[in-house]
Amino acid sequence: MAGDVENCRAALRRCPPGHPDRSQSVNNLALSLGDRFRQRGVPSDLDERIELNWAALLLRPPGHSDRSQSLSNLAASLGDRFRQRGVASDLDECIELHRAALLLRPPGHSDRSQSLGNLALSLQDRFRQRGVLSDLDECIELHRAALLLRPSGHSGRLQSLNNLAASLRDRFRQRGLPSDLDETFSLFLQLPYISHAVSRADLTAANVRRGALTTAVELVEQGRAVFWTQLTRLSSPFDGLSLPGDTGGALAEEFEQLSFRLRSAFDQSTEDQSPQIRQLAIQWNDVVSRIRMLPDLSRFLLPPLFSDLQKAAEEGPVIIVNASQYSNQNPVHLPIDVTQAEVSELSSDFQSVAEQFGSSDHQNKLVSILRKLWHDIVDPIVQALRKSNVRHGSRIWWCPTAEFTLLPLHAAGPYERERDNLSEIYISSYTPTLATLVRARQRVSQYASTQYFVAIGQENPDRGKELRCVAPELAAIAQRLVPIVSSFTSLEDSDATVQGVLDALNHNQWLHLACHGMPNRQRPFESSFAMRDRPLMIKDIIRSNWQNPEFAFLSACHTTVGDEKNPDESIHLAAAMQFSGFRSVIGSMWFVDDEAARQVVSAFYDKLIDDSGRLDCTRAAVGLHKAVRKLRRNNIPLEQQIVFVHIGV
Repeated sequence: MAGDVENCRAALRRCPPGHPDRSQSVNNLALSLGDRFRQRGVPSDLDERIELNWAALLLRPPGHSDRSQSLSNLAASLGDRFRQRGVASDLDECIELHRAALLLRPPGHSDRSQSLGNLALSLQDRFRQRGVLSDLDECIELHRAALLLRPSGHSGRLQSLNNLAASLRDRFRQRGLPSDLDETFSLFLQLPYISHAVSRADLTAANVRRGALTTAVELVEQGRAVFWTQLTRLSSPFDGLSLPGDTGGALAEEFEQLSFRLRSAFDQSTEDQSPQIRQLAIQWNDVVSRIRMLPDLSRFLLPPLFSDLQKAAEEGPVIIVNASQYSNQNPVHLPIDVTQAEVSELSSDFQSVAEQFGSSDHQNKLVSILRKLWHDIVDPIVQALRKSNVRHGSRIWWCPTAEFTLLPLHAAGPYERERDNLSEIYISSYTPTLATLVRARQRVSQYASTQYFVAIGQENPDRGKELRCVAPELAAIAQRLVPIVSSFTSLEDSDATVQGVLDALNHNQWLHLACHGMPNRQRPFESSFAMRDRPLMIKDIIRSNWQNPEFAFLSACHTTVGDEKNPDESIHLAAAMQFSGFRSVIGSMWFVDDEAARQVVSAFYDKLIDDSGRLDCTRAAVGLHKAVRKLRRNNIPLEQQIVFVHIGV
């Protein structure tokens, strides 16, 4: 490094005053001294660097093409000296120089985003030194502006996301506005290296203010199912909402057009389309910002507050790993004596056992895991529910996070005579997020007077072995439901193609699907149902726009299996059906035996019919619970008794 400095000194001597390259040579020496200062921390190097930055600036008067660079360099040097010595005048001068550089980098200038970020960081330094909130407010707006100029794929986007999140966090600590914290973690979720670890870290961060537990619930919600949440933001956000006046109507139309174009671009995404997607994203964010300026719409598409999420528990407690939340009450925090490493080990052990289902004797291993799950995690929660007067036989909803999503919480128990397992105490359902459950509860069918049911079976798919029980399964459903529903359609064999399924779901709100389920752990969006012509993939499902779907029974293997590396994303077949609008879904956690599925299905649909003789999707969890109880009397293997789970209302 010293050699670099000396070489730059020698080069400067060859460029005396008046030489056309003198300003560049002065600048190069200043940069070399800056590098050496960062390496060794010698104050004299920094002082000399500042003097050289001033000299370079004098050689680049107003109108010079490199003046903005010299202004920025001098500002950076003064900022470094402020951070080393704390002299306030250095920071004030640094800020004014960054302002001057920004003026010379108007919209369209290649270095504008850098200048916006530099000025913002200097203002943040001054706020942290003096506590003037106007500095922080300006800092946040500058970071926002810089982020808009750094769309997805830009080399500086990661830095801008971090910087804006940090400044919003500072303002939250000063003012306690939940919207600042909401935005902070929505930014964190865009960072590529963030997964479920965010949720755990955020639980600690939430303790910075009163009411921390409700904030923790909000943050955990934001850290999960990010893909599905973003997809939902592009789909029908105006349900039940009318925008005021002509301006509102025009904004709604513009938003819907941009959302449609963005979804289409994502569907056909290629490297060549990245600039188009970036431009559409900028336009989409702009119209969202304008909508938020309308009366009563300041929180449009922002993450839900606890008061919104609390509605998920209107019909029973929702359990988030180690917290339960009740209707019209604050959440209850229940510490569980289990470490993350122990959960990971338990999850890994269970996955190893699950891979043997159907091929070897693994009952003792499975029972051992279910007992540990009961002792370490579920039993303490059951005790807390009992103390909160949640009655025996009530419904409960599990909202597991991280590796908890890979464990069969609903099947935990002591598995001892004269002691109840969880399934004998409460009726379990799952939900990937609280907002999903809230939406499912609020969604009311426009076809309440008519019920259209389609049963789809594919026993001879394009790939995979023959399924012998599909035809009897569909026949049993038809026998029970044809007298009940307005319309019953059956698609089998050659009619059960990808297009046939998609067309059928445009005209039916109730679905039973019996076929092979094929998870893809490496490419979860290619997880699929095996049809006659080709696989029906998740990416086919999410492109559809079905009208008011109610219920789906996925009688197939592995329909709730997602990406083990990102379990919080819940990218699996059952979630795809739920996020496509189905209020209630039954899926499977692993391999499904044909005969076990037939027996469950035969018993299930009787329980789905209400007292008026109509199908009611809110009865699905109880129906599954009662159908599975019958299996226990028929010597069905334990893993087949617990393979099906209910998701939704």
